[in-house]
Amino acid sequence: MSTLEIVAVVVSFLAIWLTARRNLLCWPLNLVACGLYFKLFLDVRLYADMALQAVFAVGILYGWLVWTRGKRDTGAVVVVPLRRSHALMGLGGGAIGAIAIGWFTSHHTDAALPWIDATLSSFSLVAQYWTAQRHRENWLLWIVVDVAYVGMFAFKGLTLTAGLYAAMIGLAIAGYREWRRAGPASSIV
Repeated sequence: MSTLEIVAVVVSFLAIWLTARRNLLCWPLNLVACGLYFKLFLDVRLYADMALQAVFAVGILYGWLVWTRGKRDTGAVVVVPLRRSHALMGLGGGAIGAIAIGWFTSHHTDAALPWIDATLSSFSLVAQYWTAQRHRENWLLWIVVDVAYVGMFAFKGLTLTAGLYAAMIGLAIAGYREWRRAGPASSIV
């Protein structure tokens, strides 16, 4: 447990809490969290998750823009239904990404856990995109991903980060409930 991990956990928790509340301040805090976790994952050789942080940074800027434009007159961020075809495309893309990233990191790096790291990173990108698009189903995918992340981070000795991801499961459940109340019925849930 390092000072870097402690700060990354605190900033990440606050950013996810703000995301669940549909507060635009979540985006700049998520950007800071990405930078902190980029360095932490580099240090522990979780390269797919390290690279994921760089991609997340771009996604965060995109999400910030989409959310800024997707507000009601009251300032609340509008929740948008996820169509079944888009859900299937996202999950299919996540699977293809997992295979591609896993193959690359297992053959060309000294990654500690190339396949699980790649799978979680790929599906995290799908969940991040769904978050940026304001689909409440992002929270369901985050729950699944976060459960697996808890195990991976515990295995790697990142106890605080494992604890953060355990807490993020609770935040994802709360976020899903909040967004379900706030948005129209979805076609896939």
